[in-house]
Amino acid sequence: MPHQQLLLSNQLCFPVYAASRLIIREYQPMLDKLGLTYPQYLVLLVLWEEDGQTVNEIARRLILNTNTITPLLKRMEAQDLLSRQKGTDDTRTVVVRLTEKGKALEAEASCVPEQLVTGLKDTPLSVEELQQLKARLDQLITLLNR
Repeated sequence: MPHQQLLLSNQLCFPVYAASRLIIREYQPMLDKLGLTYPQYLVLLVLWEEDGQTVNEIARRLILNTNTITPLLKRMEAQDLLSRQKGTDDTRTVVVRLTEKGKALEAEASCVPEQLVTGLKDTPLSVEELQQLKARLDQLITLLNR
């Protein structure tokens, strides 16, 4: 092959993409028990950290476009996990708040991260190495998100 740079094995994006998909696959059985998709879980993580955020703030934290997150929030509102209300100062702003059901789900979901790490304990990666990998990925995300 004349263009070595086009080999799949030479791409940075592919192992990151593949790892992401495989990690989400590991999460799915735990999230299925909670009745959540992975993107819904991410929205809840943001709101459990700080309730009452705007759609734009949530989209920024998740590195998503608002036109991607709005349908997701509508579905979550239909599930009674959150509510969306126009801002009082600026009616163009939509504030997202957890409902009682959304708040209660936090306790049920609190075991998910530990279950994921426990599922990885039989791998050659230590918890420290996984933490280092996360830190390096955070650096890459920061670099690419400038």
